Amino acid sequence: MEVEEGDEGSGGGGQREDTTEISSENSGPLRSRSEDDFDGEGEQDDDGDGDKNKKKKRKKYHRHTAEQIREMEALFKESPHPDEKQRQQLSKQLGLAPRQVKFWFQNRRTQIKAIQERHENSLLKTEMEKLRDENKAMREQINKACCPNCGTATTSRDAAVTTEEQQLRIENARLKAEVEKLRAAVGKYPSGTASPSCSTGKDQDSRSSLDFLSGIFGLEKSRIMEIVNQATEELTKMATAGEPLWIRSVETGREILNYDEYVKEFSIKNSTNGGPKRSIEASRETGVVFVDLPRLVQSFMDVSQWKEMFPCLISKAATVDIIAEGEGPNRNGAVQLMFAELQMLTPMVPTREVYFFRYCKQLSAEQWAIVDVSIDKVEDNIDASLVKCRKRPSGCIIEDKTNGHCKVIWVEHLECQKSPVHTMYRTIVNSGLAFGARHWMATMQLQCERLVFFMATNVPMKDSTGVATLAGRKSILKLAQRMTRSFCHALGASSFHTWTKVSSKTGDDIRVTSRKNLNDPGEPLGVILCAVSSVWLPVSPQVLFDFLRDEARRNEWDIMSNGGPAQSIANLAKGQDRGNAVAIQTMKSKENTMWVLQDTCTNAFESTVVYAPVDITGMQSVMTGCDASNTAILPSGFSILPDGLESRPLVITSRQEEKSTEAGSLLTIAFQIRTSTSPTAKPTMESVESVNTLISCTLRNIKTSLQCEDG
Repeated sequence: MEVEEGDEGSGGGGQREDTTEISSENSGPLRSRSEDDFDGEGEQDDDGDGDKNKKKKRKKYHRHTAEQIREMEALFKESPHPDEKQRQQLSKQLGLAPRQVKFWFQNRRTQIKAIQERHENSLLKTEMEKLRDENKAMREQINKACCPNCGTATTSRDAAVTTEEQQLRIENARLKAEVEKLRAAVGKYPSGTASPSCSTGKDQDSRSSLDFLSGIFGLEKSRIMEIVNQATEELTKMATAGEPLWIRSVETGREILNYDEYVKEFSIKNSTNGGPKRSIEASRETGVVFVDLPRLVQSFMDVSQWKEMFPCLISKAATVDIIAEGEGPNRNGAVQLMFAELQMLTPMVPTREVYFFRYCKQLSAEQWAIVDVSIDKVEDNIDASLVKCRKRPSGCIIEDKTNGHCKVIWVEHLECQKSPVHTMYRTIVNSGLAFGARHWMATMQLQCERLVFFMATNVPMKDSTGVATLAGRKSILKLAQRMTRSFCHALGASSFHTWTKVSSKTGDDIRVTSRKNLNDPGEPLGVILCAVSSVWLPVSPQVLFDFLRDEARRNEWDIMSNGGPAQSIANLAKGQDRGNAVAIQTMKSKENTMWVLQDTCTNAFESTVVYAPVDITGMQSVMTGCDASNTAILPSGFSILPDGLESRPLVITSRQEEKSTEAGSLLTIAFQIRTSTSPTAKPTMESVESVNTLISCTLRNIKTSLQCEDG
């Protein structure tokens, strides 16, 4: 129940707040007592008749008109806590008593608070269940680390070997299962008929594709089209509906799905049937992107462009099959089965693998829908080893604004099998922020803005210093984008990598993985070691981002600079925010001069600072406009996220200056080094120790500079 501290009109100090009445139906109009319900401040009848009259009076309610509710709703959205002057003005305008207006606002705040509390209780319940699962997993791990004969603990090395064996066995079983499924799929095609991979001609492609779907998934094309059309209707409603389906949080301003209303609106049935516990995440975000509609639609339907649009969120993606090609340049009516592995820029959060059908549909002359929906048991037939994550009708409604802009309403609605999440990331993941609509929207806006600046021919000189030609500017921007994409690819918990945890000198966990580059000219050939650590820092993401990207303060944290200052010799803007830029910096010491290419990105959700040392001669040629696709580059850098605690203000107040939060940052630091030029070599303990020291010292320097040392 909300406590109104010093609410206007409550009289002198120590006077109790008047009781509020709430309508029994959350979604119905709020009722307030009529003016006749009050005999005066503190007056009561002492006789029995007075008691009877009071009971009668308590049953009198004033039901507001639709116009009165509309006006009060409009003010509520701007100011949930109107002052006395605002209430007086509204009461005169609507013909209501000031106390009626006051009680309506109290009821409205209490109603929203109740919905928020149910939502938060659900999150807390989910968190408790995950804690139990973690506890159970830890107990099992402890038991596995004990000798089965005597019960005593094994050595850490033996435990590590046991864990590695288990991982190898799991991977072996997964590969065997995939082989068996492929054999079963191939066995369904009698000799002489075309398989999906070898059919010729459009009709044959269509028939074999449907045979493939029917054979493995048991789905007919007509049934698939029925499902995606139903999903389109649901997405459209989810994107356009207001209250009571979506309730805006008074504290954070974010929209919360009223799940009771959702179940009632779409006749949803509980489908868990005693299976694995699942959590529901729903979010909605609206924004404008600087790109025309055909290009935006194409970026969703082409899987390569889709991965490039969201490098920090998508570690793997593939078009498994095409059910309908679609018509026209925008492929109206196209349906394709897709797979995606979704990640965060840290190995501490498990990836989410999801299969879904993507449907491209024109809704009107100006509006298109990109609809994603998972179909039950599809992923079971493809890969039963996946941690299940399903998309309820999700996607975006794109509206062409005819001036090179598009308005986008993004709805993300996931149903995920519960899995343990590291304590540090539990808030941001369980609240739905990590994989929610705001993250997707902010990333898309950043990438579209980057494209606009890349294509621009009239860039002001102040936004393009140190580079003489447009060709040089484009080459540098393209190289920087590839560098950041490579950084994101190397950082997450994707099955691309096998992470090993080692202890650092500062007590922070460091995870290490290695890979071999045999023929990619875009990075050094040989064995590459990547070390990553994620920590929480008690500073805001903006302060941390500004510190790390500032060339004047680089020597405070970068031990490679040997304490010398960094100077910028080129700076290229790639967004309206000055934090979105590409720079070439030089660091001089007594022995040599080093050039560093740095790409900084920031949006409403996430920021990155990515950099790599570059060959001076090669970089000079890139600055003149030469092709940078074969320039070898090995990025290191930082990912900065909010810790998610801004959703829990310490003080609930209508005055912005009195709001106080425990805002902090989740900082992920990553270093990559080449340990050997020979592809057959293995990482040595010396190389692991080297990156361990590098990360430990850098973290210590950052904490010292920002005055947030441990303790």
